[in-house]
Formats: sequence, C-alpha cells, structure tokens
Amino acid sequence: MLMASSSTFTHFLMVLLFLLAFGSIASLADARAFFIFGDSLVDSGNNNYLTTTARADAPPYGIDYPTRRPTGRFSNGLNIPDLIGQKIGLSESPLPCLSPEFNGKKLLIGANFASAGVGILNDTGVQFVNILRMYRQLELFQEYKRRLSGQVGSRQAHKLVNQALVLITVGGNDFVNNYYLVPYSARSRQYKLPDYVKFLISEYRRLLMRLYKLGARRVLVTGTGPMGCVPAELAMRGTNGGCSEELQRAASLYNPQLVEMLNGLNKKIGKDVFISANTQRMHNDFVRDPRAFGFVTSQIACCGQGPYNGLGLCTQLSNLCPNRALYAFWDPFHPSEKANRLIVEQIMTGSNEYMHPMNLSTIMAMDSRI
Repeated sequence: MLMASSSTFTHFLMVLLFLLAFGSIASLADARAFFIFGDSLVDSGNNNYLTTTARADAPPYGIDYPTRRPTGRFSNGLNIPDLIGQKIGLSESPLPCLSPEFNGKKLLIGANFASAGVGILNDTGVQFVNILRMYRQLELFQEYKRRLSGQVGSRQAHKLVNQALVLITVGGNDFVNNYYLVPYSARSRQYKLPDYVKFLISEYRRLLMRLYKLGARRVLVTGTGPMGCVPAELAMRGTNGGCSEELQRAASLYNPQLVEMLNGLNKKIGKDVFISANTQRMHNDFVRDPRAFGFVTSQIACCGQGPYNGLGLCTQLSNLCPNRALYAFWDPFHPSEKANRLIVEQIMTGSNEYMHPMNLSTIMAMDSRI
C-alpha cells in the first residue's frame, strides 16, 4: 500500500513538473519574438565565433555595456537591437545565433543572425573572409525554425515566427566595402552608380521576399545613414572638412528607391509587412546640429586615431573620449549608444517622414488587437 502511494505521488509530481515546464514554454512562446539580420550596426556578437577581422570583442568596445566588457557589439554600450528589444518588452536581447548559450528557452526570445561586414551582395566584404553573408543568415534562420519546431511543435513555431518582429539592416557595406572600397573597383567598372543602385535594390527585393516566404510578417527595414559623413569617410574622402559627396550621392539615390521597392512589395502582398525606417534622416538630424541633441561633435569619433579619429580600428591604443554621451559616433563607422537611443526613439514614435507607413508604437498597438 505504501509503495503504491509513493508511486502515485511520484507520477503526480512528474505530471506537475511537466505542466509547469510546458506552461513556461507556452507563455514565452506567446511573447513577441525578435529576429535580427544584417551587418555590424546590428551584430550582437556572431563574429566572435568566426575567423574574421570584422570583430568587436576587445576593449574598449563594451566600455559602457552593463557588464563593462566587450560583447561583439560595435558600440560603447547597447546597440539598436538591444534598445528595440527593451521597447517591445523583452526581458533580454536575443542571443547571437552562433552563441553556445543559444538553446532551450533562449530560442523563444528570438535570435540575432547579423554579421559585421556583410552586404546585400555576396562579394561585399570579401576582405573580411569568414562572415555570415545574407544567404547564410537566411539558411541559419531556417535551421533555427527546425530547432524551434522540435522544442515547441511546428504549429507553435509557425505562430511564433509569424507574430515576431524582424529587423534588417544591410546595404551600407555594399558601397563602403565594395563599390567605393578601392579606386576602379570591380563593381564600379561593371556599373555606373545609378545602375549599381538599381542592381542592389533588385537583389535586396529577392532577399526580402525570401524572408517573407520563411514566415516574417512584420519587418523593419532600415535605409543607409549619411554614409559620406561618418568619421572614417571624413578622414579618407571628405572635402574641406565636409562629407564625401560621392557617398552622399549614393545614399540619396539608394534610400528613396528602397522605400519605393518596399511599398511595391507591400502592395503585391496586400499588407504592410515591410516598414521603412529613414535612418538617413534620423542620422542627419544630429549630424547637422549635434548640439541640439546634446553632442559636442558629430564629426569626430570617440574612439580612433588620425583626422576625426576616423582612421583604422578602435583599439586599446586609440584615442578614447572620457564621456561617450557627448559623441554622436563611437568609432569611425558606428553610432554611440546615445545616438542609437535617438534613432530608436524615432523608430518607435517618429512621424511619417521617418517611419513609413507607420512607426513601431503604432505597429505594436495594432498587432495587440489581433
């Protein structure tokens, strides 16, 4: 009789633990997941696990991150995915998909597939050798979906992906680290700039349709920033202290065509799947009038060397500003955490001039009613 009672209690306990575990997984799966694709502006550390020079895993990167340690983010602190994640209520940022810690319940939060150095084109960033090119990021997303299905079942996995928020930031490297990488580059000999932009847009369209077919239904797509005005370009290509005219021309051609392409995709699909973030305008606000946003400069990087601290890499031997919040740019190419916060505020609440056809707060409110 005692043995039977003990066995019954053990069975009851096992069932209870299973139900608790399942309930925990279900509640996590009901929360909105977040997936990130793209380049160094949104990479949270995938390149730490790759043999590449495009990495940010050494000080002073991460000097203002909560752990005060480098994480692989190309920032002094939090990057754009971290800040968006906070805004949409995530308890933690999605892990890099290559992280050994990326398993179990972490899969339900989402995943970061971004890799510094990549572009829309596969030949962009060849000098960085081993990086996750966009086709590979989408392959890893497929692999992730299979892992997720094994954990929560295919129906719940499909629902999680469909209801997730997706951020994709790519395109700048196709100019900086491809077309304009060297004089008379292969792509610049193949295409005049207007034709190259059209080619990029057509290739990007294919990537985005692939992402849609993989289940993405709310996709934030950022344009390029003012590429010619970052400290690296001021140092290498700037004229009389001004921005690089060629790169600014490239941005002015590319960004409107990107918005037009996204509008076309939404019209074809019949829903506002793709949301355009005018990051060029967001950056331009504080590039043109840094003091209005609390910066002392939008030309000189906090960490670097040479003119504008714009040459080479940010290392422990570089010049380093004492107060990162006063600088719009952290290193020769990447915004500071404070600048990232300004960008994310516009993503959340910006007018139609910044976010088209709607901002992220509007999206969240609409989707909460579904």
